[in-house]
Amino acid sequence: MDYESLLSEIEKQARYGEIRVMRVRRNMVILKNGVISGIETTDETGFAVRVLDRNFSFFSTSNLEPSNLKKTVERAIRMAKTLDKREVKLSQEEEVKDRWGVDEVNKIEDFPLEEKVSHMMDVDRSLESSGVPIRMQFLRDKITEIEYLNTDGSRISGRIPSIFYYYFIGVIEDGNFEQGSQEFGRSGGYEALKEWNLLEVTVEEAKKLKKIAKSKKLPEGKMDLIVGPEVSGIVAHESCGHPMESDRIMGREAAQAGESFVKPNMIGERIGTDLVNVVDDPTIDHSFGYYKYDFEGVRARKRYLYKEGRINEFLMNREFAGALGLKSNAAARSSEWDKEPIVRMSTTYIEPGDFNLDELVEDVKYGIFMNSFTEWNIDDIRFNEKYVGREAYLIENGEIKDPVKRPVLEITTTGFYGSVDGVSKDLRFFAGTCGKGDPMQGVDVWMGGPYVRLRNVYMR
Repeated sequence: MDYESLLSEIEKQARYGEIRVMRVRRNMVILKNGVISGIETTDETGFAVRVLDRNFSFFSTSNLEPSNLKKTVERAIRMAKTLDKREVKLSQEEEVKDRWGVDEVNKIEDFPLEEKVSHMMDVDRSLESSGVPIRMQFLRDKITEIEYLNTDGSRISGRIPSIFYYYFIGVIEDGNFEQGSQEFGRSGGYEALKEWNLLEVTVEEAKKLKKIAKSKKLPEGKMDLIVGPEVSGIVAHESCGHPMESDRIMGREAAQAGESFVKPNMIGERIGTDLVNVVDDPTIDHSFGYYKYDFEGVRARKRYLYKEGRINEFLMNREFAGALGLKSNAAARSSEWDKEPIVRMSTTYIEPGDFNLDELVEDVKYGIFMNSFTEWNIDDIRFNEKYVGREAYLIENGEIKDPVKRPVLEITTTGFYGSVDGVSKDLRFFAGTCGKGDPMQGVDVWMGGPYVRLRNVYMR
């Protein structure tokens, strides 16, 4: 199809327009207690057009016949002209012409179903022999190909292969039940399975769960707390990434995913101690949320959301950057071809510091080491939050002692970051699917961080 002629028609009749053609191929396998419970393969291609005149209009279709695409574009132009007028000032961005992709060692197209199932069965047998009665695994690969054009002159083609794996296990020890799960994700090919070392990781998790099942609750009160990378990652994602999304800050997401405690005039305001640096970076090689350009054709870069304890930079697309008189920092993403691009995270993490874990622990007289979580909650403005530990231990006189049963931290965003007095050199990432918007969009993300020490926080 001649997309250039469609774009030319938009340019004649409207202020701005963009066309996106997106093909997504997925393969999925589900294994439960050694039995395959689902295999799925999908291959879909769709066309989306977004036009700005009096207001934005967005239309999409899976019918790629030239006559239908022409009608879809014409509808988008008409709708953009008939909607109520709204002041939309897009940020001015560079024209880009590029073709990019993510490298694969073991290509998804060449990796047979039998090998996927064999790998999952090996994990299942290993867990079963370790005395794990409840076992579930999910493996998905995906290839996303995007062709993007806009009336500013950008022409970009991108290809992102990715692998996602999830396990859930449950153990019973001395009559006590305990469960654990983890998500793994990576852009690239099936070399990911070797990198993740799932046989060892899942069995080690089962051993920890058996110890946790027999653990006891600590008395509540104020104490020091060290959180592991899994916990610091979810904290970074929920209490920094989401409230720093400019569509939340400007009220666009209020009726869909919530608002933010952050206001447009809060750049530079203190949010935590000087040790707090929270980053969102789509450009980390083989990250699960990797992209070179966002869905508005803007080149991705590393973004410091909180820097040295202060609010530093919002996540922005062209619309909200324009409203604030700034440049976009390439935060526009869309989960599928039939969804509009909205402001999203990619890889959000607390930046490492100068300590090692032993140094953080040795300076704690009495406290808790919460290495992972089993539950989290946060309010609609991303300020009041709760984290419940899964793998957690007592710290006494600078030593890690016995497991602690489900310690609970209830705190505010400023309370968490304002209590940070030590950050380790480590950095580890965890995969997830971030949901937002209406209709709901789930996008691939990484979240992570180092070990972080908080002083004198209330635990129960």
